[in-house]
Amino acid sequence: QVQLVESGGGLVQPGGSLSLSCAASGSIFSINVMGWYRQAPGKERELVASITRGGSTNYADSVKGRFTISRVNAKNTVYLQMNSLKPEDTAVYYCNAPTRDGVYLLWGQGTQVTVSS
Repeated sequence: QVQLVESGGGLVQPGGSLSLSCAASGSIFSINVMGWYRQAPGKERELVASITRGGSTNYADSVKGRFTISRVNAKNTVYLQMNSLKPEDTAVYYCNAPTRDGVYLLWGQGTQVTVSS
């Protein structure tokens, strides 16, 4: 089974930027849609960005214009560029494959993003 490893999180001040990476142990060529999720304390996991194999993207309204998702299929890697970060972006960020039936790949450990001054 594909394993997912997120990295790139850290502590950043409001208005700052971070770039996250999601490395898959196996090929993601066969996965049409990959996405980034986040889960803040006391809140449910939410999908913040997704991208198709062909490069079509979608974003949650809360991050639109600030975050950019991309993927390099040949490297089995998905990226999330986060700009103009806000304290409300603080969460653990995960990558996975959004599916209609709600069955996901094995979740990785995620990477913590903390936006605070």
